Amino acid sequence: MTRIDNKFQELRATNRKAFIPYITAGDPNLKVTADLILALERAGADIIEVGVPFSDPIADGPVIQRATERALASRTTLRDILRLGAEIRKTSQVPMLIMSYYNPLLRYGLENLVLDAAEAGFDGILASDLTVEEAGPLLAATTEVGLNTVFLVAPTSSPDRIRKIAQTSTGFLYAVSRTGVTGERQELSTELRDFLKTLRCHTPIPIAVGFGVSLPEHVQAIWQEADGAVVGSALVREIEKHAKNGNLAEKVSEFTRWLKGTTT
Repeated sequence: MTRIDNKFQELRATNRKAFIPYITAGDPNLKVTADLILALERAGADIIEVGVPFSDPIADGPVIQRATERALASRTTLRDILRLGAEIRKTSQVPMLIMSYYNPLLRYGLENLVLDAAEAGFDGILASDLTVEEAGPLLAATTEVGLNTVFLVAPTSSPDRIRKIAQTSTGFLYAVSRTGVTGERQELSTELRDFLKTLRCHTPIPIAVGFGVSLPEHVQAIWQEADGAVVGSALVREIEKHAKNGNLAEKVSEFTRWLKGTTT
């Protein structure tokens, strides 16, 4: 049982749903990232996705692309992010998921990566461009050390691929709310409910919904149908907006509470 598994178990026992923010590590620098992770936890984040900057973020929209550029400009590496995790673990047990493209993971070396990630206190890995058919080496490595391996599943996936992805993902299943890249939207897909019902037929593990989640009503609507809501671009835009202010962590906390519909 990872911290992710335990968190969802705890939430289910108290009839609550997960709020899962994404931030790009190193945007604007790693010291600020550490402050933001702790601020997000205090504001009510249940699981935090820690993004690894990569030079070709093909699944991301312009907001996260700009965050990636800033993180790369601050020379943030995967090894730095693992050290960051170890620092966070000195004061926090918030569940953390490494979210990356596959190339940085391969370059690091999968066996070394999972060992170092587990030792640093991370709970799982999501490689956003890794297909389930090609995931054998990563699955073997994460299983060996007890990390979750989270997969994305899209509405356009075939029934056979939906079944395969749903039965392979551990920790939770990341349901993409719509086609296209990450980014803020005014409305969620009208087909989301049916998509989630299909996923439920294939797996008992928690399902979290992301891509385009940017308003409190989005979060509330997703919580009615799924186990967790993932917010990325809207939060990263807030970081971009206040990056040069001395009260960035406070602004991010306020925004998180607004999205969750809480005031404390």
